[in-house]
Amino acid sequence: MAALGPLGRIARFGSSICRNHRLIYNRSPQRRGIASCIDPSHGLTDEQKEFQKVAFDFATNEMAPHMAEWDQKEMFPVETMRKAAELGFGGIYVQPDVGGSGLSRLDTSVIFEALSTGCVSTTAYISIHNMCAWMIDTFGNAEQREKFCPILCSMEKFASYCLTEPGSGSDAASLLTTAQLKGDHYILNGSKAFISGGGDTDIYVVMCRTGGKGPKGISCLVVEKETPGLSFGKKEKKVGWNSQPTRAVIFEDCAVPVANRLGAEGQGFGIAMRGLNGGRINIASCSLGAAHACVQLARDHLLVRKQFGETLSNNQFLQFKLAEMATRLVASRLLVREAATALQENRSDAVSLCSMAKLFVTDECFDICNQALQMHGGYGYLKDYAVQQFVRDIRVHQILEGTNEVMRMIISRNLLTES
Repeated sequence: MAALGPLGRIARFGSSICRNHRLIYNRSPQRRGIASCIDPSHGLTDEQKEFQKVAFDFATNEMAPHMAEWDQKEMFPVETMRKAAELGFGGIYVQPDVGGSGLSRLDTSVIFEALSTGCVSTTAYISIHNMCAWMIDTFGNAEQREKFCPILCSMEKFASYCLTEPGSGSDAASLLTTAQLKGDHYILNGSKAFISGGGDTDIYVVMCRTGGKGPKGISCLVVEKETPGLSFGKKEKKVGWNSQPTRAVIFEDCAVPVANRLGAEGQGFGIAMRGLNGGRINIASCSLGAAHACVQLARDHLLVRKQFGETLSNNQFLQFKLAEMATRLVASRLLVREAATALQENRSDAVSLCSMAKLFVTDECFDICNQALQMHGGYGYLKDYAVQQFVRDIRVHQILEGTNEVMRMIISRNLLTES
């Protein structure tokens, strides 16, 4: 394949019902006769279609065959993710001078949607890793960018985002983890909760309090795994997202060099929120991939499952349900892509659109996946069928990166304060 313009490194790069009604996990639905009305390549440039195909092929060949095993055995697929990084997926919107692919937010959304058809949980972690790499690339100085970004883009090292605490979730500005300056080090004390990759990753982008109460007292530090005083809680048992570990991250007199601070003191909350704007588009894109796969799975099931002497595809009620699912999928995709474009262009409506996309798309796509499970009847509740894993993996998207209740607050605040 020829180089795709600015991509550079990225250019190197089904499920169906069996006779016994068991799912073959290694046949990915996204490449099997996509109906034109839900084709995710509509509106994309030729270049975007090329790396979308690369992502779909990677999802089909490297992720979908292992999706169930990763979930059931709670495996963190490090080697598979490093293969993804060889295609440029470790730093999709990081600048090329430090090993990134230098793509746009829309390009990134297209890639995450495609990858999620192969495994939502793994793709969601990759999206978090990309967010951390982008934060260092964007807010770090030259030395920090050179030190951390290349090893993150290659996924030689993995990153985690540390904002949430046991007592501060939606109210992130009330976080209590402290960083006291002593000489040329900060001494961290406190803990972070629900950290994706925690304990298995190497670099932690940590929001901590260096000043007074509120958002202006928060700074951002990059903490490396071997730092004394850094430890981890037990691995959490989760409903979904089982291919990525989740643990508490604990700091006990953890000494972090001042040289590892991103930006100035007091800028951490702004850095965290800037990261989350993109993270909300990323997680909405992962929801799109799950919903796209589930529409395909539901269609395939309706075409082969018989009740009352004919296939379910002849049932008008189910036909209408499928039509509604497809319509909601396409509407969700359009909103995500508009939000991604707004963020890339730094438009004044970007924050609201990112929040709208996260709110609308994660709600709608969960309902699509859940309806697909319902269409499968009892089979949908069996772990032999991928649809149940999509439902479990996508449910948390309505909670993380800011709950959907918080998204409503952000959107309404914008509507009520703009003159």
